[in-house]
Amino acid sequence: MGVTKSDLFTETQNELANYAKVLAHPARIAIIQYLLRTNTCCNTTLVGDLGLAQATISQHLKELKNIGIIQGTVEGVSVNYCINPEKWHYIKNMLLDLFDSYDPNNCSTC
Repeated sequence: MGVTKSDLFTETQNELANYAKVLAHPARIAIIQYLLRTNTCCNTTLVGDLGLAQATISQHLKELKNIGIIQGTVEGVSVNYCINPEKWHYIKNMLLDLFDSYDPNNCSTC
């Protein structure tokens, strides 16, 4: 297996690939969808509603938080999570730019 040479790609390409990598897990998509429906929740609520183990949920929340898609605030002994609106719009615009760059009128047969 070859080594990825991220220096061959632009900063934007690497950044978008990192977001896509974090989003490429169905549990993380389920967590995001849950947060979009409820606005906020804590780890234990996700464990009950998604049916995954506490440690699994915590790991997925950590990945989403590290990339900035979600944010958390400590309330007592628990953490409430929500979508980070600035990062959400930033990632959305990056993806829209990618998808909007396709011109079906400039498509050849392959």
